[in-house]
Amino acid sequence: MYYLYHIPGKKIGVTRDLNTRVTLIQGYKENEYEVLEQSDNIDYISDREIELQKSYGYKTDRKLYKNLFNKMKINATEQTSTFPVPLNKLKGHLMDNIGLQWQVIISDCGHGRFEINKQTIPWIMANAKISMYNEERSYIYNKAYYEAFIAEPAIEKPSNVFDDIRKWATNKGIYDKGDAKTQYLKLIEESGELAEALLKNDKAEIQDAIGDMVVVLTSIAKFEDMFIEDCIRSAYNVIAKRSGKMVNGTFVKDEN
Repeated sequence: MYYLYHIPGKKIGVTRDLNTRVTLIQGYKENEYEVLEQSDNIDYISDREIELQKSYGYKTDRKLYKNLFNKMKINATEQTSTFPVPLNKLKGHLMDNIGLQWQVIISDCGHGRFEINKQTIPWIMANAKISMYNEERSYIYNKAYYEAFIAEPAIEKPSNVFDDIRKWATNKGIYDKGDAKTQYLKLIEESGELAEALLKNDKAEIQDAIGDMVVVLTSIAKFEDMFIEDCIRSAYNVIAKRSGKMVNGTFVKDEN
């Protein structure tokens, strides 16, 4: 929808976003301007703007609004995208060109389709710079835009929970003041809690007790200059080769 607005004594203009164009950019509150007409027909609203500018005695625009809309020519190189307007007028032109797209080729990123929309405009305004060659032009760095809106977000490698446990134990002083024997006693205590939880079929306590036992076993391995990951892998490498059968709910390995 296009809005034909009037700031009494100042101007008549067209915009698709009254709040941004008139209030935020030009600084006029809602009670300081009026909407004369609105239409989704850009041809009609463009002609009507000139008619009303003449009838109200204002200076008429040199170009019809429809000839400005989505007509901003953006010069895109591998490094930058340059807008043909100065920085202090860039936001208004961006708002008038919502939907405009352009293709960029970045050597280390590939192709990218850039677009002016309500999500990218704040970023463009925050990162745009005045051209050192022409103050009437402004630009953004393509790589930065690409990383902000096109590139796939980096997938964080999940942390190793055992590393987290060891870090926690270090911060708590367990490795400085404890030893493997005291940790073993703690393991027996936790195993008792697991037995109780199993008898009660308390799933939450079962999970908690198993977790606590793993934490203690991690520290016991650390005290013995080992990593629990290696202990688990070593045990698995042995059992993976075993053959046997279940007897009374327990796996009994074959005698070699």
